[in-house]
Amino acid sequence: MNKVVRKIIEIDEERCDGCGLCVLDCAEGAIQIINGKAKIVKDEYCDGLGACLGACPQDALHIIEREAPEFDEEAAMEWVKERDAKETPKSSPCGCMGSHVKSMKTVEIEVPGNKVSGPGHWPLKIRLVPPTAPYLKDSDVLVAADCAAAASPIFHSEFAQNKVVLIGCPKFDDTNEYVQKLADIIRNSGIRSISVLRMEVPCCTGLSRALADAIKLSGVDIAATETIMTCGGARAQKTMFG
Repeated sequence: MNKVVRKIIEIDEERCDGCGLCVLDCAEGAIQIINGKAKIVKDEYCDGLGACLGACPQDALHIIEREAPEFDEEAAMEWVKERDAKETPKSSPCGCMGSHVKSMKTVEIEVPGNKVSGPGHWPLKIRLVPPTAPYLKDSDVLVAADCAAAASPIFHSEFAQNKVVLIGCPKFDDTNEYVQKLADIIRNSGIRSISVLRMEVPCCTGLSRALADAIKLSGVDIAATETIMTCGGARAQKTMFG
């Protein structure tokens, strides 16, 4: 295979503690935990864009330039499909069941005049959801501020009803990571639609901006709905963008 000098991830094994968060943030499957340390599976699976950098709490990941095979997106996505098909709960990268992808029977409760159910999938955090998660296929996705579920009395009965919910907080998380992850989801998962639910506070506008940037980055022609909610739980505004 021909090699070129290009940007690629370098992993400092002395700093790496094997937490596996970088594995979850690498949509191309280039990183794997081997013998308790993060390793590059194949150079051609790494696109060199660095979506995984912000996930590492030990600052063990850096972008360098070196001679390597060119990035092969088709091969990377095929590898991810094969890897995910073989995964079992025991093979979660950090050994933590809290980040393992799964679908489940939803919990329903009766309320006057309505039926309410839980999301029926896990994980919910934007950073933890792999773009190849099977529950994303042919789904309607709601990107929601994590305050929304607590602030809205109709979150499950209206906003999240029959949707795959991805939650995050643009105030405390790196929205550049959101852009890359959401772009990968839009580009690779086969979702039907995507919308955003955010709070009226200024810091929450970052969630809408991240989704708008992700749509542009993905190159996919998909429109999005933005719903703004007051801190008191009322719907204030609903618009289309993208």
